[in-house]
Amino acid sequence: MTDVFSQEIHDRAKEIIARYPEGRERSALLPLLHLVQSVEGYVSPAGIAFCAEQLGLTKANVGAVASFYTMYKRRPTGDYLVSVCTNTMCNVLGGQAVYDAVSERLGVGHDETTADGKITLEHAECLAACDYGPVMTVNYDFFDNVNPTGAIELVEQLLDGERPKPGRGARLCTLKEMSLQLAGFADEREGAVADGVPGEPTLAGLRLAQQHGISPKGYDINTPIPQGQKK
Repeated sequence: MTDVFSQEIHDRAKEIIARYPEGRERSALLPLLHLVQSVEGYVSPAGIAFCAEQLGLTKANVGAVASFYTMYKRRPTGDYLVSVCTNTMCNVLGGQAVYDAVSERLGVGHDETTADGKITLEHAECLAACDYGPVMTVNYDFFDNVNPTGAIELVEQLLDGERPKPGRGARLCTLKEMSLQLAGFADEREGAVADGVPGEPTLAGLRLAQQHGISPKGYDINTPIPQGQKK
């Protein structure tokens, strides 16, 4: 089988493996799976074989891990993975209506990709952001308090080649770019990880902790919150 992975990817694989102590090399499997996903947009049979060869594992070993974690996609995925939370809290707040609107606009259902290969849509069981619900993510970057109209506007921007700014966190990446970062390689775009801001509900919890003197062991409760983020 022709090797679909460049010399650069082989070198990066070696760099990843070198991060782990001798005898613990197989711990590099998770970032290696992200690495191969950054090349093809999913973990292909070739990617499984590549990881197995790098670590001296069987393809069955690697496939078992890749099929366990949902962040590893086992078939071609769009540039942008749009996940809409439809779990209890978000659903009560309108998450299913958001999902239905996006699904109708894109003409795809759960785990399906638009014909142009730009967007894959999925139901998300929980995105761990109940205080921002309804919530959706694009390649795991958060868009909070969404409604059907805003969600459609967002996917329209993606279809037009734009990269809308997430409500929290760093700049939006494609799935391949995000996978490379999860493999342990920095986003090289200038200021890419400095754009994000914290969400107001998160800051509210921090302020309450400061007000009542609640802190984990070793944390200085007197550390001030930057004035620009207070209301």
